[in-house]
Amino acid sequence: MKAHILFLTFLLLYNTSFSQNLSGLQLLDKAIEYHDPNGNWDSFNGELFVAMETPNNPNRDSKIIINLPEQYFYVKSNRDSITIEYELIKNECFIKFNDRIDVTDEEIKTHRLTCERATMYKNYYTYLYGLPMKLKDNGTIIHDKVERRTFKGKEYLILKVTYDKAVGSDIWYFYFNPKTYAMEVYQFYRMDENGNQKEDTGEYILLSEEKTINNIIMPKKRAWYYNKDDKYLGTDILKKE
Repeated sequence: MKAHILFLTFLLLYNTSFSQNLSGLQLLDKAIEYHDPNGNWDSFNGELFVAMETPNNPNRDSKIIINLPEQYFYVKSNRDSITIEYELIKNECFIKFNDRIDVTDEEIKTHRLTCERATMYKNYYTYLYGLPMKLKDNGTIIHDKVERRTFKGKEYLILKVTYDKAVGSDIWYFYFNPKTYAMEVYQFYRMDENGNQKEDTGEYILLSEEKTINNIIMPKKRAWYYNKDDKYLGTDILKKE
């Protein structure tokens, strides 16, 4: 019995020491193994149904289609009787407003109906729902040191990520469960002109529950808050059709 207890203690200490000594790339690999064990993200072709809940506003319900091999992206959003559709087929862009392709200049200005906005949505959804796999993309700088820290009363392994100037200028932190390596929080800050982190900027996102789509484990709920005052901004929820 005593030997059994000693063995369990050894395993606990070994696992704790191992997780503390992980490099940034090793932690990322373990997180990807948890979320995408079969390496399905690069060939992802599927649909997402997302409800965005924000204070004092009606929900925005979106149907999203991402087909990475075919370089295809589509989003149809509905909020307060307004429907907007963006479709990107490789380098081609198509826009509909309330089922019409003949939109007025006023509608374009009021609702920002541009191909640049279509690309923004594509980048937004593929990045956030493709995490942590997207951290393998070119231009992503994975910092080697892994920090172990408590956030909101829970202990995490924290991965720091920055980007080449052509890709992005924010500093991101990804918080992983030290036992399972599941991604449970991420956070970003802006940088000042000297490349230093501006503590009163950016947001943190709390992830809860999980949903498996195309054999990839994705967060079902993402709740957004300001870093500076913990003000709640809204929640994205993955739903069935």
